[in-house]
Order: sequence, then structure tokens, then C-alpha cells
Amino acid sequence: MERTTSIADHVPYFTWGYDRIQGALANVGYRISDSTVANILKQHGIEPAPQRGKTESWATFLRSHWETIGAIDFTTVEVWTRGGLVTFYVLVAMRLKSREIVVAGVTASPDAAWVRQMARNLTSDEDGFLAGTTHLILDRDTKFVPLRRYLEEHTAVKPMLLPPRSPDLNAHLERQFRSMKSECLDRLIFFRERSLRRALRQWVAHYHAERNHQGLGNQLITPQDQGESSAGEVQRIERLGGLLRYYHRRAA
Repeated sequence: MERTTSIADHVPYFTWGYDRIQGALANVGYRISDSTVANILKQHGIEPAPQRGKTESWATFLRSHWETIGAIDFTTVEVWTRGGLVTFYVLVAMRLKSREIVVAGVTASPDAAWVRQMARNLTSDEDGFLAGTTHLILDRDTKFVPLRRYLEEHTAVKPMLLPPRSPDLNAHLERQFRSMKSECLDRLIFFRERSLRRALRQWVAHYHAERNHQGLGNQLITPQDQGESSAGEVQRIERLGGLLRYYHRRAA
């Protein structure tokens, strides 16, 4: 039974019908009828091939486009200004495979013109962070409507809209936001936009070169060339007054 459901779910077999699954099982020594295959799949909630192909799993989609898939979303930060407490919107994009991020923009007014300009900057053939991306994961927030239209009209990037209330499907970027908030932004009080931008620059530098990532085998995204040495002096790099710290050993 486990072998049958595994074949039905596995890439590229999500379009295989009962007869083909029966044949594949026979190849590895399992001899059952196609009706038995149908019953097993039904018991496990796996649809017939025509429907199964239309509902390709999210994990399958990610695997299929892993090399060229990106994600984008907003997070908000409260900033004290001369006019009082203002909510700023921080737009962040990520390349899923490498986990690299970019703060695409910061604004208190993410209107259509601003969002459209961010889309243009991100997808520029010359230096756009998302140049070469084929699919972009984003939610159904109405602020993203101008971005989606720009992608559809001017680029080959396909917007992948998440179902409502499903942040877990954008898990890589959501985890980055949680880390950014808990390790950095939530520990600071911002006075004026400039202080927020400075903190974001420091976070991005730390996130790429000084923070180990479990999803990358506990490695750094862009390690600095410190050399492999166990004899050099241990040094500490501090950012934002010691809020962000990184220890490394200087090459002897």
C-alpha cells in the first residue's frame, strides 16, 4: 500500500493512471490489479490521474522550479517621526534556493506607483535582484496588484498567488521575517526613517555573511574568506551596538 501511494505522489508520476501504476509496481515485484490500485489511492485521498495532475502538490511545484523561484512580501515596522508614530512598510524579496534577500523598498505609503517601481527595479535585466526568476510567490494583498500587472505585462516572471490565509506556503520568507523581527527590529526603537533603513542594511549584511542557516546545512549564505584555521585569534564582529554578533577565527 505504501509503495502504491508513493508512486502516485512522486514526481513525475502525479499524472499516472491506475494501469500505469500497476505496471510500475509489477516492475519491482508487486503484482496487484488496477482496481486494487484504485481502492488504495481512494482510501488515502489521492484523486484519479486527471484530477491529480491539476492539483500538483506545492512541494512538487517548489522542487520543479527550485533553481529559479523567488518570493516577495511586506512586513511593517513602527517608527517615531515628527508627526508621531508611523507605520512603515518594508518590501523584501528572496531567492529561495540561496536564501539571499534584498530590501526592495521602505515607505509609509505603498501606493500603486511605488509598488510598480519596485517591480521594475527588481526585474531589471541589468541589475534586478529577481532577474532570471521564472516564478514569484506572493500573497493576495491588494498592494501587490500593481506588481502582478507589471510582471504580466513586462516580464516573463509568473506570479504564483497563495491561497487566502496560508503564510506557511511562503515559509522561507516568513521564517526570515520572524528572525529579522525577533533578532533585530523588535529590539530597537526607531526615530525617523533613516534609523530604520540603517538597521535593515545591517541586518541584511549580517543575515548573508554572519548568520548560519539550518536550511543550508547550517552554513553561511555568503561566507567571507576567513580561511580554514584553528590557530588564529577568535574575533567578534558587532553590528547595531552589539545586537548582532558574529564570531570567527582570523586566518593565521
